[in-house]
Amino acid sequence: MKVRFIQRDGTVSEVTAADGARLLDIAQADNQPLEGTCEGDMACATCHVIVAAEDFARLPPASEEEEDMLDLAYGATRTSRLSCQITLNEALGTLTVTIPGGSRNMQGR
Repeated sequence: MKVRFIQRDGTVSEVTAADGARLLDIAQADNQPLEGTCEGDMACATCHVIVAAEDFARLPPASEEEEDMLDLAYGATRTSRLSCQITLNEALGTLTVTIPGGSRNMQGR
């Protein structure tokens, strides 16, 4: 499948991702500025992305724990997700995400 990253300055980067890959890992391999400080434990919001509206409904819904963390994410929108919680699969086709203009580390590091 394809993942399209829209960076803070509007630059677009498109990469191929394997079925079952975690979006955070794909983003970091593409040098996107997503920390993932808590390594997927949902204890920070440093992997927050904004999913394109047309792609958002194709993702499984966020858990209550993820929703709680997104409430604290910098620049969160209705289509915000934590990239550590998105497992990619071929059924998604192309997924477009925007990298927010900043991040807020809820771990206080």
